[in-house]
Amino acid sequence: MHHIGLSYSLDADSAEPLIRNPLIDLLQAVRASGSISGAAKLLDLSYRHVWGELKRWEQTLAHPLVLWEKGRPARLTAFADKLLWSERQAQARLAPQIDALRAELQRTFAVAFDDQAHVLTFYASHDDALTALRGHTASLPGSPRLHLDIRFVGSVDAIQALNEGRCIMAGFHTRRAPPEGSLAERTYKPLLRPGQHKIIGFATRTQGLMVRPGNPRGISGLHDLTRANLRYVNRALGTGTRVLFDELLAEAGIAPEQLRGYEQTEPSHAAVAQAVLAGQADAGLGIEATARGRGLDFVPLVTEDYHLVCLQSALDEPPVTALRDVLASPGWRASLAALPGYVPSHSGQVRAMTQVLPWWRFARPKAAGRRAGTAQPPPA
Repeated sequence: MHHIGLSYSLDADSAEPLIRNPLIDLLQAVRASGSISGAAKLLDLSYRHVWGELKRWEQTLAHPLVLWEKGRPARLTAFADKLLWSERQAQARLAPQIDALRAELQRTFAVAFDDQAHVLTFYASHDDALTALRGHTASLPGSPRLHLDIRFVGSVDAIQALNEGRCIMAGFHTRRAPPEGSLAERTYKPLLRPGQHKIIGFATRTQGLMVRPGNPRGISGLHDLTRANLRYVNRALGTGTRVLFDELLAEAGIAPEQLRGYEQTEPSHAAVAQAVLAGQADAGLGIEATARGRGLDFVPLVTEDYHLVCLQSALDEPPVTALRDVLASPGWRASLAALPGYVPSHSGQVRAMTQVLPWWRFARPKAAGRRAGTAQPPPA
Protein backbone atom coordinates (compact mmCIF):
# COMPACT_ATOMS: atom_id res chain seq x y z
CA MET A 1 0.00 0.00 0.00
CA HIS A 2 1.43 3.37 -1.04
CA HIS A 3 0.52 6.36 1.12
CA ILE A 4 -0.14 9.92 -0.07
CA GLY A 5 1.34 12.94 1.70
CA LEU A 6 0.57 16.58 0.88
CA SER A 7 2.69 19.70 1.34
CA TYR A 8 2.58 23.31 0.21
CA SER A 9 5.00 26.21 -0.22
CA LEU A 10 4.80 29.98 0.12
CA ASP A 11 5.96 31.39 -3.22
CA ALA A 12 5.80 34.99 -4.36
CA ASP A 13 4.70 33.86 -7.81
CA SER A 14 4.47 30.38 -9.21
CA ALA A 15 2.90 28.71 -12.23
CA GLU A 16 3.58 25.22 -10.88
CA PRO A 17 0.78 22.64 -10.56
CA LEU A 18 -1.30 22.94 -7.41
CA ILE A 19 0.04 19.63 -6.12
CA ARG A 20 3.36 18.30 -7.40
CA ASN A 21 4.96 14.88 -7.22
CA PRO A 22 8.65 14.39 -8.07
CA LEU A 23 8.05 11.03 -9.75
CA ILE A 24 5.44 12.50 -12.08
CA ASP A 25 7.87 15.34 -12.88
CA LEU A 26 10.54 12.75 -13.78
CA LEU A 27 8.22 10.73 -16.00
CA GLN A 28 6.93 13.80 -17.79
CA ALA A 29 10.49 15.00 -18.43
CA VAL A 30 11.55 11.61 -19.85
CA ARG A 31 8.47 11.53 -22.08
CA ALA A 32 9.12 15.08 -23.33
CA SER A 33 12.87 14.70 -23.93
CA GLY A 34 13.27 11.05 -24.90
CA SER A 35 16.39 10.57 -22.78
CA ILE A 36 17.68 10.62 -19.20
CA SER A 37 20.14 13.39 -20.01
CA GLY A 38 17.38 15.45 -21.61
CA ALA A 39 15.13 14.92 -18.60
CA ALA A 40 17.94 16.01 -16.29
CA LYS A 41 18.39 19.19 -18.33
CA LEU A 42 14.66 19.97 -18.28
CA LEU A 43 14.54 19.55 -14.50
CA ASP A 44 17.87 21.30 -13.90
CA LEU A 45 19.20 18.20 -12.14
CA SER A 46 22.25 15.99 -12.66
CA TYR A 47 22.10 12.91 -14.88
CA ARG A 48 23.21 10.78 -11.95
CA HIS A 49 20.42 12.12 -9.72
CA VAL A 50 17.68 11.47 -12.31
CA TRP A 51 19.02 7.97 -13.05
CA GLY A 52 19.20 7.14 -9.35
CA GLU A 53 15.69 8.44 -8.63
CA LEU A 54 14.17 6.43 -11.47
CA LYS A 55 15.87 3.27 -10.21
CA ARG A 56 14.73 4.00 -6.65
CA TRP A 57 11.13 4.50 -7.78
CA GLU A 58 11.24 1.27 -9.80
CA GLN A 59 12.22 -0.60 -6.65
CA THR A 60 9.58 1.16 -4.55
CA LEU A 61 6.76 0.49 -6.99
CA ALA A 62 8.06 -2.94 -8.09
CA HIS A 63 7.48 -2.01 -11.73
CA PRO A 64 9.86 -0.89 -14.52
CA LEU A 65 9.30 2.74 -15.55
CA VAL A 66 11.59 3.43 -18.51
CA LEU A 67 12.61 1.31 -21.51
CA TRP A 68 16.02 1.74 -23.11
CA GLU A 69 16.94 0.21 -26.46
CA LYS A 70 20.18 0.83 -28.28
CA GLY A 71 19.80 3.49 -30.95
CA ARG A 72 16.29 4.47 -29.82
CA PRO A 73 15.00 7.22 -27.50
CA ALA A 74 14.12 6.29 -23.95
CA ARG A 75 10.40 5.78 -23.52
CA LEU A 76 8.00 5.09 -20.69
CA THR A 77 6.72 1.60 -19.97
CA ALA A 78 3.00 0.88 -20.23
CA PHE A 79 2.82 1.03 -16.43
CA ALA A 80 4.56 4.43 -16.29
CA ASP A 81 2.29 5.76 -19.05
CA LYS A 82 -0.77 4.61 -17.11
CA LEU A 83 0.60 6.13 -13.92
CA LEU A 84 1.27 9.47 -15.63
CA TRP A 85 -2.15 9.71 -17.28
CA SER A 86 -3.97 8.55 -14.14
CA GLU A 87 -2.26 11.20 -12.03
CA ARG A 88 -3.10 13.90 -14.56
CA GLN A 89 -6.74 12.81 -14.62
CA ALA A 90 -6.90 12.79 -10.83
CA GLN A 91 -5.40 16.30 -10.69
CA ALA A 92 -7.91 17.53 -13.27
CA ARG A 93 -10.88 15.95 -11.48
CA LEU A 94 -9.80 17.21 -8.07
CA ALA A 95 -8.79 20.68 -9.30
CA PRO A 96 -11.85 22.45 -7.76
CA GLN A 97 -11.21 20.88 -4.33
CA ILE A 98 -7.46 21.47 -4.55
CA ASP A 99 -8.08 25.03 -5.60
CA ALA A 100 -10.50 25.55 -2.69
CA LEU A 101 -7.85 24.28 -0.28
CA ARG A 102 -5.27 26.62 -1.73
CA ALA A 103 -7.75 29.52 -1.64
CA GLU A 104 -8.40 28.92 2.06
CA LEU A 105 -4.67 28.86 2.80
CA GLN A 106 -4.13 32.00 0.72
CA ARG A 107 -6.96 33.78 2.56
CA THR A 108 -5.45 32.81 5.90
CA PHE A 109 -2.03 34.14 5.00
CA ALA A 110 -3.45 37.25 3.28
CA VAL A 111 -5.09 38.26 6.55
CA ALA A 112 -2.02 37.27 8.57
CA PHE A 113 0.31 39.46 6.51
CA ASP A 114 -2.15 42.33 6.04
CA ASP A 115 -5.02 42.61 8.48
CA GLN A 116 -6.46 45.41 6.34
CA ALA A 117 -6.76 43.17 3.27
CA HIS A 118 -10.13 43.13 1.51
CA VAL A 119 -11.19 39.47 1.37
CA LEU A 120 -13.95 38.77 -1.14
CA THR A 121 -15.52 35.33 -0.81
CA PHE A 122 -16.46 34.07 -4.24
CA TYR A 123 -18.41 30.98 -5.34
CA ALA A 124 -18.29 30.60 -9.09
CA SER A 125 -18.66 28.34 -12.07
CA HIS A 126 -15.22 27.14 -13.17
CA ASP A 127 -13.53 29.75 -15.35
CA ASP A 128 -9.92 30.31 -16.44
CA ALA A 129 -10.32 34.09 -16.42
CA LEU A 130 -11.33 34.09 -12.76
CA THR A 131 -8.17 32.15 -11.92
CA ALA A 132 -6.18 34.77 -13.83
CA LEU A 133 -8.07 37.56 -12.04
CA ARG A 134 -7.14 36.13 -8.65
CA GLY A 135 -3.47 36.19 -9.60
CA HIS A 136 -3.81 39.68 -11.05
CA THR A 137 -5.35 41.17 -7.92
CA ALA A 138 -2.76 39.47 -5.70
CA SER A 139 0.06 41.10 -7.69
CA LEU A 140 -1.29 44.65 -7.55
CA PRO A 141 0.78 47.10 -5.46
CA GLY A 142 -0.58 49.23 -2.66
CA SER A 143 -2.71 48.66 0.39
CA PRO A 144 -5.26 47.49 1.32
CA ARG A 145 -4.86 44.45 -0.92
CA LEU A 146 -7.80 42.69 -2.55
CA HIS A 147 -7.79 38.93 -1.99
CA LEU A 148 -10.26 36.80 -3.96
CA ASP A 149 -11.26 33.70 -2.01
CA ILE A 150 -12.68 31.77 -4.99
CA ARG A 151 -14.40 28.39 -4.66
CA PHE A 152 -15.26 26.74 -7.97
CA VAL A 153 -18.65 25.01 -7.98
CA GLY A 154 -21.49 24.68 -10.48
CA SER A 155 -23.35 27.82 -11.55
CA VAL A 156 -26.50 26.75 -9.70
CA ASP A 157 -24.57 25.98 -6.51
CA ALA A 158 -22.76 29.33 -6.78
CA ILE A 159 -25.98 31.37 -6.83
CA GLN A 160 -27.47 29.24 -4.08
CA ALA A 161 -24.38 29.89 -1.95
CA LEU A 162 -24.88 33.63 -2.50
CA ASN A 163 -28.54 33.43 -1.51
CA GLU A 164 -27.67 31.43 1.62
CA GLY A 165 -25.06 33.96 2.74
CA ARG A 166 -22.05 31.69 2.20
CA CYS A 167 -20.34 34.15 -0.14
CA ILE A 168 -20.43 37.80 -1.22
CA MET A 169 -20.10 37.25 -4.98
CA ALA A 170 -21.16 34.48 -7.37
CA GLY A 171 -20.21 33.72 -10.95
CA PHE A 172 -22.39 32.04 -13.58
CA HIS A 173 -22.76 32.10 -17.35
CA THR A 174 -25.46 32.13 -20.00
CA ARG A 175 -25.69 32.57 -23.74
CA ARG A 176 -26.00 36.12 -24.93
CA ALA A 177 -29.66 37.19 -24.74
CA PRO A 178 -30.90 33.72 -23.74
CA PRO A 179 -34.38 33.20 -25.18
CA GLU A 180 -37.49 33.22 -23.04
CA GLY A 181 -38.65 29.74 -22.13
CA SER A 182 -35.11 28.36 -22.40
CA LEU A 183 -33.56 25.89 -19.97
CA ALA A 184 -31.33 28.73 -18.76
CA GLU A 185 -34.43 30.73 -17.79
CA ARG A 186 -35.99 27.78 -16.00
CA THR A 187 -32.71 27.16 -14.14
CA TYR A 188 -31.63 30.67 -13.10
CA LYS A 189 -34.81 32.75 -12.95
CA PRO A 190 -36.04 31.16 -9.68
CA LEU A 191 -32.66 31.93 -8.08
CA LEU A 192 -32.39 35.62 -9.02
CA ARG A 193 -34.57 38.56 -8.06
CA PRO A 194 -34.52 42.00 -9.69
CA GLY A 195 -34.07 44.56 -6.95
CA GLN A 196 -32.36 42.04 -4.70
CA HIS A 197 -29.48 40.95 -6.93
CA LYS A 198 -27.11 43.06 -8.99
CA ILE A 199 -25.24 41.89 -12.09
CA ILE A 200 -21.66 43.10 -12.63
CA GLY A 201 -20.15 42.79 -16.10
CA PHE A 202 -17.12 40.54 -16.47
CA ALA A 203 -16.43 38.95 -19.86
CA THR A 204 -17.67 37.05 -22.88
CA ARG A 205 -16.11 33.70 -23.64
CA THR A 206 -16.39 31.00 -26.31
CA GLN A 207 -17.63 27.50 -25.58
CA GLY A 208 -17.30 24.66 -28.03
CA LEU A 209 -16.24 21.06 -28.52
CA MET A 210 -12.78 20.13 -27.29
CA VAL A 211 -11.33 17.43 -29.56
CA ARG A 212 -8.00 15.69 -29.92
CA PRO A 213 -5.13 17.44 -31.76
CA GLY A 214 -5.75 17.45 -35.49
CA ASN A 215 -9.44 16.59 -34.93
CA PRO A 216 -8.95 13.00 -36.18
CA ARG A 217 -12.68 12.19 -35.95
CA GLY A 218 -13.62 15.16 -38.14
CA ILE A 219 -16.05 16.63 -35.62
CA SER A 220 -17.63 19.87 -36.81
CA GLY A 221 -20.83 20.24 -34.76
CA LEU A 222 -23.36 18.73 -32.39
CA HIS A 223 -24.87 16.27 -34.89
CA ASP A 224 -21.50 14.56 -35.27
CA LEU A 225 -21.79 13.52 -31.61
CA THR A 226 -24.61 11.11 -32.52
CA ARG A 227 -22.28 8.80 -34.47
CA ALA A 228 -22.41 5.33 -32.99
CA ASN A 229 -18.64 5.00 -32.57
CA LEU A 230 -18.01 8.47 -31.12
CA ARG A 231 -17.62 8.94 -27.35
CA TYR A 232 -18.71 12.10 -25.55
CA VAL A 233 -17.80 13.25 -22.03
CA ASN A 234 -20.32 15.46 -20.24
CA ARG A 235 -20.38 17.90 -17.32
CA ALA A 236 -22.27 17.20 -14.10
CA LEU A 237 -25.82 18.35 -13.38
CA GLY A 238 -25.90 21.79 -11.76
CA THR A 239 -23.05 23.18 -13.82
CA GLY A 240 -23.66 26.03 -16.23
CA THR A 241 -21.98 24.12 -19.06
CA ARG A 242 -24.39 21.18 -18.58
CA VAL A 243 -27.33 23.62 -18.73
CA LEU A 244 -25.87 25.09 -21.93
CA PHE A 245 -25.24 21.70 -23.53
CA ASP A 246 -28.73 20.36 -22.77
CA GLU A 247 -30.19 23.57 -24.15
CA LEU A 248 -28.17 23.25 -27.39
CA LEU A 249 -29.17 19.60 -27.77
CA ALA A 250 -32.86 20.44 -27.38
CA GLU A 251 -32.64 23.21 -29.96
CA ALA A 252 -30.87 20.86 -32.40
CA GLY A 253 -33.51 18.17 -31.89
CA ILE A 254 -30.99 15.69 -30.45
CA ALA A 255 -32.07 13.37 -27.63
CA PRO A 256 -29.47 12.75 -24.90
CA GLU A 257 -29.74 8.97 -25.39
CA GLN A 258 -28.40 9.42 -28.93
CA LEU A 259 -25.00 10.32 -27.47
CA ARG A 260 -22.64 7.60 -26.33
CA GLY A 261 -21.12 8.81 -23.05
CA TYR A 262 -23.77 11.39 -22.18
CA GLU A 263 -23.95 9.96 -18.64
CA GLN A 264 -20.16 10.04 -18.22
CA THR A 265 -19.41 13.28 -16.36
CA GLU A 266 -16.37 15.25 -15.22
CA PRO A 267 -16.34 18.10 -12.67
CA SER A 268 -14.53 20.82 -14.64
CA HIS A 269 -13.41 22.02 -18.07
CA ALA A 270 -9.90 20.82 -17.22
CA ALA A 271 -11.11 17.32 -16.36
CA VAL A 272 -13.07 17.11 -19.63
CA ALA A 273 -10.00 18.25 -21.55
CA GLN A 274 -7.85 15.65 -19.83
CA ALA A 275 -10.35 12.89 -20.63
CA VAL A 276 -10.20 13.85 -24.31
CA LEU A 277 -6.42 14.16 -24.27
CA ALA A 278 -6.09 10.72 -22.65
CA GLY A 279 -8.28 9.14 -25.35
CA GLN A 280 -11.09 8.32 -22.93
CA ALA A 281 -13.50 10.41 -25.03
CA ASP A 282 -13.55 11.95 -28.50
CA ALA A 283 -15.19 15.25 -27.56
CA GLY A 284 -16.50 17.31 -24.67
CA LEU A 285 -17.98 20.78 -24.32
CA GLY A 286 -15.69 23.35 -22.74
CA ILE A 287 -14.12 26.79 -23.00
CA GLU A 288 -11.58 27.65 -25.66
CA ALA A 289 -8.89 28.74 -23.18
CA THR A 290 -8.82 25.30 -21.54
CA ALA A 291 -8.66 23.50 -24.89
CA ARG A 292 -5.83 25.68 -26.24
CA GLY A 293 -3.93 25.49 -22.97
CA ARG A 294 -3.81 21.69 -23.20
CA GLY A 295 -2.97 21.45 -26.89
CA LEU A 296 -6.43 20.29 -28.00
CA ASP A 297 -8.27 21.41 -31.10
CA PHE A 298 -11.45 23.42 -30.61
CA VAL A 299 -14.74 23.59 -32.53
CA PRO A 300 -16.50 26.83 -31.46
CA LEU A 301 -20.25 26.59 -30.91
CA VAL A 302 -21.50 29.58 -28.93
CA THR A 303 -20.48 32.87 -27.34
CA GLU A 304 -21.71 33.40 -23.82
CA ASP A 305 -21.59 36.03 -21.10
CA TYR A 306 -19.91 35.24 -17.82
CA HIS A 307 -21.75 37.21 -15.14
CA LEU A 308 -20.82 38.21 -11.62
CA VAL A 309 -23.68 38.73 -9.21
CA CYS A 310 -23.98 40.03 -5.66
CA LEU A 311 -26.78 41.17 -3.41
CA GLN A 312 -27.73 44.82 -3.80
CA SER A 313 -26.89 45.36 -0.14
CA ALA A 314 -23.25 44.37 -0.82
CA LEU A 315 -22.76 46.53 -3.89
CA ASP A 316 -21.04 49.40 -2.04
CA GLU A 317 -19.02 47.27 0.37
CA PRO A 318 -15.24 47.94 0.09
CA PRO A 319 -14.30 44.49 -1.35
CA VAL A 320 -16.95 44.77 -4.08
CA THR A 321 -16.05 48.33 -5.05
CA ALA A 322 -12.37 47.34 -5.08
CA LEU A 323 -13.17 44.44 -7.41
CA ARG A 324 -15.18 46.65 -9.74
CA ASP A 325 -12.25 49.09 -9.95
CA VAL A 326 -9.88 46.25 -10.87
CA LEU A 327 -12.26 44.88 -13.51
CA ALA A 328 -12.55 48.29 -15.16
CA SER A 329 -8.78 48.91 -15.17
CA PRO A 330 -6.83 48.85 -18.49
CA GLY A 331 -4.30 46.42 -17.01
CA TRP A 332 -6.89 43.75 -16.25
CA ARG A 333 -8.76 44.26 -19.52
CA ALA A 334 -5.51 43.70 -21.44
CA SER A 335 -4.76 40.54 -19.44
CA LEU A 336 -8.26 39.20 -20.07
CA ALA A 337 -8.12 39.92 -23.81
CA ALA A 338 -4.91 37.86 -24.01
CA LEU A 339 -6.74 34.69 -22.93
CA PRO A 340 -7.97 32.58 -25.88
CA GLY A 341 -11.70 32.95 -26.42
CA TYR A 342 -12.18 35.83 -23.96
CA VAL A 343 -13.26 39.43 -24.59
CA PRO A 344 -13.84 42.05 -21.86
CA SER A 345 -17.53 42.96 -21.69
CA HIS A 346 -18.89 45.80 -19.53
CA SER A 347 -16.13 44.91 -17.08
CA GLY A 348 -16.91 46.24 -13.62
CA GLN A 349 -20.17 47.90 -14.68
CA VAL A 350 -23.39 47.35 -12.77
CA ARG A 351 -25.87 46.16 -15.39
CA ALA A 352 -29.66 46.04 -15.43
CA MET A 353 -30.78 42.47 -14.92
CA THR A 354 -33.68 42.98 -17.32
CA GLN A 355 -31.12 43.82 -20.05
CA VAL A 356 -28.69 41.01 -19.37
CA LEU A 357 -31.29 38.32 -18.63
CA PRO A 358 -34.41 39.42 -20.52
CA TRP A 359 -36.81 37.07 -18.78
CA TRP A 360 -38.55 39.77 -16.78
CA ARG A 361 -40.89 42.04 -18.68
CA PHE A 362 -42.41 44.76 -16.54
CA ALA A 363 -45.09 46.70 -18.37
CA ARG A 364 -44.90 50.44 -17.85
CA PRO A 365 -48.15 51.58 -16.20
CA LYS A 366 -50.15 54.11 -18.17
CA ALA A 367 -50.08 57.61 -16.71
CA ALA A 368 -53.88 57.78 -16.48
CA GLY A 369 -54.04 54.47 -14.75
CA ARG A 370 -51.60 55.33 -11.99
CA ARG A 371 -53.06 55.63 -8.53
CA ALA A 372 -51.47 56.49 -5.27
CA GLY A 373 -50.38 53.39 -3.45
CA THR A 374 -50.35 51.22 -6.60
CA ALA A 375 -47.56 48.68 -6.34
CA GLN A 376 -44.78 49.34 -8.82
CA PRO A 377 -42.58 46.68 -10.42
CA PRO A 378 -39.26 46.08 -8.66
CA PRO A 379 -36.21 47.94 -10.01
CA ALA A 380 -33.79 46.16 -12.29
